[in-house]
Amino acid sequence: MNKLNAKELRISEPTKSELDKIKRNPVYLVLDRIIDTYNIGSLFRLGDAIAAEKMYLCGQMDFPPSSRIHKAAVGTENWVPWEKRDSTLGVVKELKNKGIQIIAVEQDPRSIHYSQITNHLRFPTAVIAGNETEGLEKEVLDEADLIVELPMYGINRSFNVWGSTAVVTYKILESAS
Repeated sequence: MNKLNAKELRISEPTKSELDKIKRNPVYLVLDRIIDTYNIGSLFRLGDAIAAEKMYLCGQMDFPPSSRIHKAAVGTENWVPWEKRDSTLGVVKELKNKGIQIIAVEQDPRSIHYSQITNHLRFPTAVIAGNETEGLEKEVLDEADLIVELPMYGINRSFNVWGSTAVVTYKILESAS
């Protein structure tokens, strides 16, 4: 399949045949109440970049079609399978019942350093990215098989939600190869 540049992606409308040709990785992205449409769009770009199996947009948050998401996603929202759902906890339980490992990206006393993910990883896996202000709810964290976090060396307490999710998902894919 030919790769598309940003200009081409912005106007692309993939056919079912084109979507079926994409070899998906056994990684799901679960977005929990993401506030910033820039982050949502960037997470769509990440979903495309890692060829995610599917994305779930959960709780109160914007979703396509949205001009603001489209601007940040550069059209990748048309290429990544996604579904809008009401409950992050419901999606997590559903995926877990299917044997999918649940990995939460969050600062928590139970979290491990993201570099240790390779010691605990199994596929398929779902990565949960949480609300920029409140993080993931306790009930969602309690359902996670693994909680990982990135070290923060500067003054800021946390990294951007799409950036931290990107680091973790690429670490996951690196472990699979």
